[in-house]
Amino acid sequence: MAKVFFTGFPGFLGSELLPRVLERLPDDIAVCLIQAKFADLAARRVEELVAAHLDLEGRIELVEGDITAPDLGLGEAHELQEETTEIFHLAAVYDLSVPRPVGMKVNVEGTRYMLDFAEGCPNLRRFQYISTCYVSGSYAGIFRETDLDKGQTFNNFYEETKYLAEAEVQARMEKGLPATIYRPAIVVGDSRTGATQKYDGPYYVIRWLLRQPYLASMPMVGNPKASRVNLVPRDFVTEAIAYLSGIEASAGKVYQLADPNALTVDELVRVIAKATRRWVLPIPLPLGLAKAAIDHVPGVKWLMQIPAASVDYFVHPTHYTSDNTLADLEGSGISIPQFPDYADRLVAFVRANPDISSEAMT
Repeated sequence: MAKVFFTGFPGFLGSELLPRVLERLPDDIAVCLIQAKFADLAARRVEELVAAHLDLEGRIELVEGDITAPDLGLGEAHELQEETTEIFHLAAVYDLSVPRPVGMKVNVEGTRYMLDFAEGCPNLRRFQYISTCYVSGSYAGIFRETDLDKGQTFNNFYEETKYLAEAEVQARMEKGLPATIYRPAIVVGDSRTGATQKYDGPYYVIRWLLRQPYLASMPMVGNPKASRVNLVPRDFVTEAIAYLSGIEASAGKVYQLADPNALTVDELVRVIAKATRRWVLPIPLPLGLAKAAIDHVPGVKWLMQIPAASVDYFVHPTHYTSDNTLADLEGSGISIPQFPDYADRLVAFVRANPDISSEAMT
């Protein structure tokens, strides 16, 4: 029986993507490489998936390992490599404040070792790599799916190390590795249920407004009528990857899973204000002052509950095109839900689950 090798389980995207991929491959088994510290969580997640999808019984194997080890912590893995026909590499440090050595070790070296593993799989059909739109760094202008090196600078080491990791994948693709790259924008909860695993991105705005009375203040940096925040819900991202990964046309392509009609910051705040039933009083602030206040003025970070690194994404200068994505999803029935249509579900989930953190799984 053929095997699909997964990293990034039981993470936010991996947990939702895994059953969709196995639905596409009904005769295959998934082997999930997990960190030992997440073994109990991963086992519970498998139980939940099997309870929801009875056909997954016996089709998910958990193997403890480490993508930052040259052998992935698996020792001799020749038999697994022989049986592996598809790889989904999602594991990474999704943390805007990640120190560079950690980002380099996990995001870059980890991806390099995964690529080495892939090249040792004689029956490999595809290496499916989850990158991010923010390999664009702070590039000002249109960033296409065919773009990577635009001479950009980076806001943080997360962006830089994901850029370097994707560059590793593209270099192997040029040498013949069958691969596809997916670049999600900012991923929020499920558009149908609102469910999410952590609160970051627009959730900082949602939680800030929910902590205030009907008349709420909202610090605004830059030009909120010009800067855009590109949001996509988890269900769209996982449905798109599951579908695109299964078509021959996707081989060798890069897909930006981004909203071509992304809202401006001003529009986004208005939508969230409506969903939280708040009347928002905007307070203009210079970007540098806002970040310095969070980092250096006692009590501001505790009050705002937003890391300074996240503020940069409210003045983001990049517009993402999704030509490959839109063209290859045509006829699939998969489309990008619009944020105003599901914002109330995200807010309802936050209200019902106030104790979820904004910490990344590392």
